[in-house]
Amino acid sequence: MTSVANRRSVMVLYSDTTSPIGHAVRIVLAEKDINVEINYVTGNNLPEEVSEINPYNTALTLIDRDLVLYDGQIMMEYLDERFPHPPLMPVDPVARASNRQLRYRVIQDLYSCVDELDSDNELTVANAKKNLKDHLTAISAVFSQKPYFMSEEYTLVDCCMAPLLWRLDNYGIKLPASAKPLMNYADSLFEREPFKLSLSEHEQEIRT
Repeated sequence: MTSVANRRSVMVLYSDTTSPIGHAVRIVLAEKDINVEINYVTGNNLPEEVSEINPYNTALTLIDRDLVLYDGQIMMEYLDERFPHPPLMPVDPVARASNRQLRYRVIQDLYSCVDELDSDNELTVANAKKNLKDHLTAISAVFSQKPYFMSEEYTLVDCCMAPLLWRLDNYGIKLPASAKPLMNYADSLFEREPFKLSLSEHEQEIRT
């Protein structure tokens, strides 16, 4: 495993062009202006190198010399710790734990709905859309209190939220007027230059 990774002198990320978690990792890379080679994987065309080093045979894989990571959240924290400026997690242990907990809830409550949108069962898809819409509408008021997700500073939580919000139209989800604070928050994320740089060609097209 390490022999394959060691051949790389530059950090390499394999990512698909559709899932929000891969996009979230690319946002972190862009926020920190990290020199990285990004290889996009389409469909089931998994490169042989990824198959050799990723035991789960999933596209999302980060290679940094002899280190290989294949979990999006671990990648994001690793990048924040290795490249500390600008910081995307709080310094205080309690605040860091809260940040992790918020990201856990984003994955469990929101990303899990996205996973179900690929189902062949129409009822499962309809329920997933409803649940995603209801969850987002329920938390919308939070974004009228602080500029970022329960924080005065931009953090990894926002890196997770931005890809999801960017894809809402593509998912066929229209939020009610009561979710305006959330949509204003989304627009502010989309205006960040690192977010724009993180977009693949496919991701740019889904909102044109």
